Amino acid sequence: MIHLYQNNGYNIVLDVNSGAVHVVDQAAYDVIGVLEKQNEFHTPETLREPETAADLKKELGSRYGEEDIEDILEAVITLTEEGRLFTRDVYEDFIDEVKQRKTVVKALCLHIAHDCNLACKYCFAEEGEYHGRRALMSFEVGKKALDFLIANSGKRRNLEVDFFGGEPLMNWQVVKDLVAYGREQEKIHDKHFRFTLTTNGVLLNDEVQEFVNREMDNVVLSLDGRKEVNDKMRPFRNGKGSYDLIVPKFQKLAESRNQQKYYIRGTFTRNNLDFSKDVLHFADLGFEQISIEPVVGEDTDAYAIRREDLPVIFEEYDRLAKIMVDREKEGRGFTFFHFMIDLEGGPCVSKRLSGCGSGTEYLAVTPWGDLYPCHQFVGQEEFLMGNVDDGITKPEIADEFRGCSVYSKESCKKCFARFYCSGGCMANSYKFHHTINDTYEVSCEMERKRVECAIMIKAALADQESAE
Repeated sequence: MIHLYQNNGYNIVLDVNSGAVHVVDQAAYDVIGVLEKQNEFHTPETLREPETAADLKKELGSRYGEEDIEDILEAVITLTEEGRLFTRDVYEDFIDEVKQRKTVVKALCLHIAHDCNLACKYCFAEEGEYHGRRALMSFEVGKKALDFLIANSGKRRNLEVDFFGGEPLMNWQVVKDLVAYGREQEKIHDKHFRFTLTTNGVLLNDEVQEFVNREMDNVVLSLDGRKEVNDKMRPFRNGKGSYDLIVPKFQKLAESRNQQKYYIRGTFTRNNLDFSKDVLHFADLGFEQISIEPVVGEDTDAYAIRREDLPVIFEEYDRLAKIMVDREKEGRGFTFFHFMIDLEGGPCVSKRLSGCGSGTEYLAVTPWGDLYPCHQFVGQEEFLMGNVDDGITKPEIADEFRGCSVYSKESCKKCFARFYCSGGCMANSYKFHHTINDTYEVSCEMERKRVECAIMIKAALADQESAE
C-alpha cells in the first residue's frame, strides 16, 4: 500500500507497510502514482514486465522522456527489492499472537478525586462525577490498587500510575502517601513506578511543585490557549475564568522542570477552530511541550466539531506545521504532541496493531476501587471489569478489548495511517457506534492530516540538515 501526497512543496511517498518515507521529484511522484493505480501489490517481477513500462510511457510520455521514465522505474524496482516500496503487510500474521496474550497490567489511571474545582463545559467526566457521585479515593483503596498492579504486572519491572480526576490536587495528601507507599514496594518487588499527574493548576503551589519535580516523571497541565478561549470553556463554577490564576503557575512549573517531562494540554472546540493560534500562544508564553486536542462531543453540543469543519481544521494543521519548521530553523522550536512521529523505529508490533492497551495493559480505578478499561469508560456499568479487592472478575471484557485491532475495523484496513494511530480511540468508537470495533471518522480524518504534517516536518528538517 502506497500513500502519496504533497505538502508545503514536498512530494511525499509513504510505503505504509514498511513505514519507509520517500521525498521525490515530480516525475518520480507521478510514476509511482501511476504504478499504484495499476497494481497496489507490485513485485519486482511485475514491475519488470514490458507492459508496465509501456503503460507508464503511454500515461506520462507527453510530460517526461522515455529514458527518464525508465530510470525512475529502475529505481522503484530497486526500492521494492530492498523492501522499501510496495511492501506486503506482514503484521496481520501477528494478530493471533496479540489476541492470545495474557492480561499483564502495566499502567493504572488512578481516579484520585471524582471532584473538581472547575466547571469545564466539555468535560466528559461531568465535572469529576463520572456518571456517579463525588468522592475522593482513600489511601486504603489506592494502596490496594498499587498492590493489584504489582500482582498483575508479571515480569514487567517499569509500571505507570497516573493520578487523575476530576482534580487530583483536591486529594493531595493521599497522592503523596501513595507515592511513598509505591517507593517502598519498589524495593520489595523489584519494580519501578513512573508516576504522572494531570492537573488544572488551581491548587498548584511551591510545596506541590517541589514534590512533583522530585517524584513525577511527567505532568500534564490543562489549559486551552488564549485567555478568551480558555475562560469560555474552563471557568470556575461561579463563571469566572481560570486563565489569569493558572498561567503563571504553569510557567513557573515548566521552567522548574527545564521545559522537559511535562505537557501543557488544551482542547480545541468549534469555538476556536483557529487553534493554531492557541498552540503558538503557548509557545510564545515559553512552553516547549505542547498538546492541543480536538474535543469529542455529540452533534447536539454547540462546541462539538462537525464534518463540515474539517477543511478549516486541515488548514490549521498545515499552517501550524509550516510555522513549526520555520521556528525550528530560527532556533525557537517546540514540540507539538500530535506531530511527534518516529520514522526510524516506532512502537512495537502489538502497539501498532492494537493501540493504547486499554482493558488489557491499562486500566482505570475509581475512588471506591472499581476497575474499568480506561478513564473514558468509567461509570458505564457494562464495562465494569472488577475491583481492587477481587481483581478482574469479568475477563471477557479484557478478551473483547484484546481482540480489537486495525484488522477488526473495516475502515482501518485501507487507511494509510493505521499503524500510527493503531485504530484510534475505542472509547470514541463506542460513543458514536456502540461498539469498540469501529472508528470515529471525524477523528480519523484529523489523524490522517496530522500524520501527513508530521512526516512533512521530518522531511523539511532533514532537507535543512542536508543543505547545511
